[in-house]
Amino acid sequence: MNAPLARLAVVLVEPLDPVNIAATVRAMKNMGAGDLRLVRPVEYEPHRLEGIAHGTRDLIDRIRHFDTFDEAVADCVRIAAFTARRRAAKWRVVPPRAAALELLEASGEGDVAIVFGREDSGLPNDVLDRAHVHVVIPTTDHASLNLAQAVLIALYELHLAAGDATRQIPPPRKDAPPATEAQLEQYFGDVERSLTAIEFFKTRQREHIMRTLRSLTLRAGPDARE
Repeated sequence: MNAPLARLAVVLVEPLDPVNIAATVRAMKNMGAGDLRLVRPVEYEPHRLEGIAHGTRDLIDRIRHFDTFDEAVADCVRIAAFTARRRAAKWRVVPPRAAALELLEASGEGDVAIVFGREDSGLPNDVLDRAHVHVVIPTTDHASLNLAQAVLIALYELHLAAGDATRQIPPPRKDAPPATEAQLEQYFGDVERSLTAIEFFKTRQREHIMRTLRSLTLRAGPDARE
């Protein structure tokens, strides 16, 4: 696997809801990650995960289970723990974008991990103590995020930082060339005649109004069809 995020592991510690596991798999498929590691997860059936996250069977078949967090991250050289708690201890807290850059740089030396905790209580202190950096997603005072939402935000920043966007947004279906000078002048003439016909200039300065309309139109940059 030679994808930009090939050395990234997504680690869920004791996830309680199979729907969140499936939504995590979907987010990973969207953003180019392929290594999901579960620590003591809730029981689930793989085919039900695929029923929620369609077209992700390849990722589901590669999910690995671990009895302990230490086993899950034993091969990782950098661990970023996502938490809603801003601890006053010695740990450095960064936003997801900064964490993404750090993880990508470290991935040149080995596997790296982003770690998320239980839906009801987040990560325990012993896991937070093992992380190299803590990551807090900026929110309002209501800081509780759905597990899969948090994973998606983390993976989105990694996806962008890795330059991994592959889906091209198509241009407008009926693309048209820029308007020519002749077309623009015909347009301005038609506008001026129309305003004259409705006596718009009767109490206004024609030159100033037309100059404003020219400036507005040229800033908009209409194409020939428009």
